[in-house]
Amino acid sequence: MEIQDRIERLRERMEEAGIDLYIIPTADCHDSEYAGAYFKCREYITGFTGSAGTAVISRQEACLWTDGRYFVQAAIELQGTGVRLMKMGEDGVPTVEKYVEDTLPKGGVLGFDGRVIPAETGEKLELLAEKKGGSLRADRDLAGEIWKERPPLSAEPVWILEEAYAGESAEKKLERLRKELDRTGASAHILTVLDDIAWLLNIRGNDIPCNPVALAYFVMTGERKVLFIQKEAVSHKLQAYFDRLGVETALYDSVYDFVRGLRGETVLMDTGRVNTALWKDLDPSNKIISRANPCTDWKAVKNPVEMENIRRAHRKDGVAVTKFIHWLKTNIGTISLDEAEAAERLEGFRKEQEGYIEPSFDTISAYGSNAAMCHYSAQPGACARLEAKGLYLTDSGGQYYEGTTDITRTVALGELTQEERLHFTLTVIAMLRLGAARFRYGCSGIALDHIAREPFWQRGLDFNHGTGHGVGYLLNVHEGPNGFRWRTTPAAVSWILEEGMLTSDEPGIYIEGSHGIRTENLMFCRKEEKTEYGQFMGFEFVTLAPIDLDALDLSVMEDRDIALLNGYHRKVWEQLSPYMDGEEKEWLRSYTREVKKAGADQQIHG
Repeated sequence: MEIQDRIERLRERMEEAGIDLYIIPTADCHDSEYAGAYFKCREYITGFTGSAGTAVISRQEACLWTDGRYFVQAAIELQGTGVRLMKMGEDGVPTVEKYVEDTLPKGGVLGFDGRVIPAETGEKLELLAEKKGGSLRADRDLAGEIWKERPPLSAEPVWILEEAYAGESAEKKLERLRKELDRTGASAHILTVLDDIAWLLNIRGNDIPCNPVALAYFVMTGERKVLFIQKEAVSHKLQAYFDRLGVETALYDSVYDFVRGLRGETVLMDTGRVNTALWKDLDPSNKIISRANPCTDWKAVKNPVEMENIRRAHRKDGVAVTKFIHWLKTNIGTISLDEAEAAERLEGFRKEQEGYIEPSFDTISAYGSNAAMCHYSAQPGACARLEAKGLYLTDSGGQYYEGTTDITRTVALGELTQEERLHFTLTVIAMLRLGAARFRYGCSGIALDHIAREPFWQRGLDFNHGTGHGVGYLLNVHEGPNGFRWRTTPAAVSWILEEGMLTSDEPGIYIEGSHGIRTENLMFCRKEEKTEYGQFMGFEFVTLAPIDLDALDLSVMEDRDIALLNGYHRKVWEQLSPYMDGEEKEWLRSYTREVKKAGADQQIHG
């Protein structure tokens, strides 16, 4: 089999290099969530196509770690490959680090491509190898060496995001960064995170599908600001822009030589994001201040211009999604339609919106049991056909000049089981309650996550993913530090919810072989009243699209849940109805109508 052949060829390279255990993550040189085609070595070696996973290859065994979003998908894709699925977080499943510690032979050599593993992780792995009396080799891209038809490194044109959209000039952002270095006592800053660089310089690119970023590194020293970028990506106009900013440009890969030349500097960098190769290239005379990049926190707090633009983007996106839901519910059962065709139709409605650029991630279009796979990908010509029964889930988003959107709606296509109605209703309750939370300033998302999970936990149910993630401005759809998680980690409690943070609210439930349900809105964190007890905070939904009343069981909802639903639907009607005509407008009026709890067995049927 092809995958088995690739693994054997990799093992031949391992033997030649004297490497006993080799790690292949899902990563590029910048710790990006999604890797461009050039960097998909883990997919090439294992055949698993999900966006998150780590492969570890020994002389005897090949294993793949992935998280709960991909358990079902990975099990299917790894069949017959000989690759063992390691379900992260499950009982009895070791972490990658524990597996390395247990599997690396005494005196053995651990290997990986140091450009694609963060320094913090690389240091831990090196210590594990030394603990076994072994050593680390981080200088070989063995998977790349055997990948004969590897795609070229992307070098798409880079463009300038005007201040009318960004809300702050790059000059001011660079001044802020310089002052922050002075404040921390740093004399240099190495920045490798692509969305941080794009935000800092007010540029956007197209080197990672759906994420409008450019492959680049940025280094600020006492005298210089240097952007390491592929020359093909820089036009004369862009070069002139960089010249005005006082930013030098240099070849993308020359950053390693530049870093080797730093001597006696106090270097501010995030060792959790800077790659191992750069970290090892730093001369011992340099002092390292390891902390989050200042730009990461700054860009998470949207400025007033960005906030207003984001509201505009979500009105446009809400119009597109609502038109799609109307079209789907009107035509289901009368036309032939599969999951991929439905996703294409939704994309068509987005393309009608002024300022739309591209999707913010690959659309999840999943019918019935396929929706139980959180990040299911419908393949044209080989996916499920939609029928006039059961549930259909679509998780999608758009990149607009005014911002980034991400929305999930689950829609009843016909008759539902009582279990499907219950699960749909619990998901809506969970989403609305978190969005209505009020809390003291100083909370992080970990303090609020239980609000969304409680309706499920009360019934012994749960969902195996985070409740929410931060969202960028015409940048990555997943950006930190903000989010909602229930597991306590240092990262989860080291930040607080600030006014202007944009975060998703997306509880769900997934029943393998039956159905999957998720309802997702994005929301701003906002200041509310200040009392003698302190500053209180709340949320503002910016996502605008109706929640399918046909799938609700009102008997499960408390009065406050129904009030929250009606209040949200009033906002949807007020914001979107001016953009609807005729039948669409009447349909929207019906699907945002006020509902009330009339009896113990009350359900809604449109």
